[in-house]
Amino acid sequence: MTKYIIRRVVQAIPVLIGITIVVYAILQLAPGGPQSKFANNPRMTNEQKQLFLKAWGLDQPIPIQYCRWMGFCDPDGGGFDFIGPTGWPNFLPTGISGATNGILHGDLGYSITSGELVNDQIIRAALPTFILASAALVLWIGTAILIGVYSAIRRYSMFDQLATIFAYVGYAIPTFWLGIMLAYLFGSTLKILPVSGIVDIRAGPAFGNDAYWVYFGQQPISAILDIAKHLVLPVITLVVVNIAGDSRFVRASMLDALNQDYVRTAKAKGLPGRTVTFKHALRNALLPVVTNIGLEIPFLFTGAIVTETIFSWPGIGKLTIDATTKQDYPVLMGVLLLTSLVVVLANLLADVAYAVVDPRIKY
Repeated sequence: MTKYIIRRVVQAIPVLIGITIVVYAILQLAPGGPQSKFANNPRMTNEQKQLFLKAWGLDQPIPIQYCRWMGFCDPDGGGFDFIGPTGWPNFLPTGISGATNGILHGDLGYSITSGELVNDQIIRAALPTFILASAALVLWIGTAILIGVYSAIRRYSMFDQLATIFAYVGYAIPTFWLGIMLAYLFGSTLKILPVSGIVDIRAGPAFGNDAYWVYFGQQPISAILDIAKHLVLPVITLVVVNIAGDSRFVRASMLDALNQDYVRTAKAKGLPGRTVTFKHALRNALLPVVTNIGLEIPFLFTGAIVTETIFSWPGIGKLTIDATTKQDYPVLMGVLLLTSLVVVLANLLADVAYAVVDPRIKY
């Protein structure tokens, strides 16, 4: 197992390098390119435009730009400062301290719109996404397995028929429509659940800053309940489609497993029905489900863009939308790189989980 994991990690390196090339090429081919937001702005003089391009290394050939972004080349040029109350950028070079060291050095660069480190923006957005994804993952997997197993055991019962209807309807509902309807019903109409943010800023500090963690330490129960209340609608929006789909996977796999000879043998030996169902049948039925979960976990942990945007959840998904609308290419490249890494790790985790679920599998 250890050798297999090491081999898979080594194999992932060229895959990630290939992903960085594709990501960089796609964003370079985007309309206007990274320089369009400021270099083509009529409020900037030609000299300022040239200084902007030079400061960001956009006056270099694309292979050199990619080389600098990766960290293969020494950075050349500077960053920029902000002046004035409007935050309009002054792109005069500020020296080597503003340059990017490259992703190989753990430096994803600077945001074009704010001048903030991309690393800091992603780290700040990662915790809300982790909270949302973790809650959704527990509810999603637990509920899908329970519905699927019980539907298989009680095949063609009223519960099975209701679960089938839920699966078809839930899988067909667009996520954005479900989120809007939940926000309208429980937020605007009934007014029983919040529809935006991760905390109530009227009751305490904004989430993530130093004042909030002081408040969290002083009133942990209130802070946790506040986050939990804000989690309800985004989590439901995220998991409905996944529960609907995976419950059918579990049901089909369980029906196949329950008809196997080893299950009939276990029943003939007089083993309790619960032992036969959960120890013998379920472990074998989970293999296709593990594959599906391994593919869907990145969707949760890299941020559900639609869900986070609807509920103004300050996570990776909302960061992606904000960076897209502002044409903040360094942030977009950082997020896409993180997403790719999570996908590779999730597939590795799914492969390893096979051996845990089914000991017959050897690597």
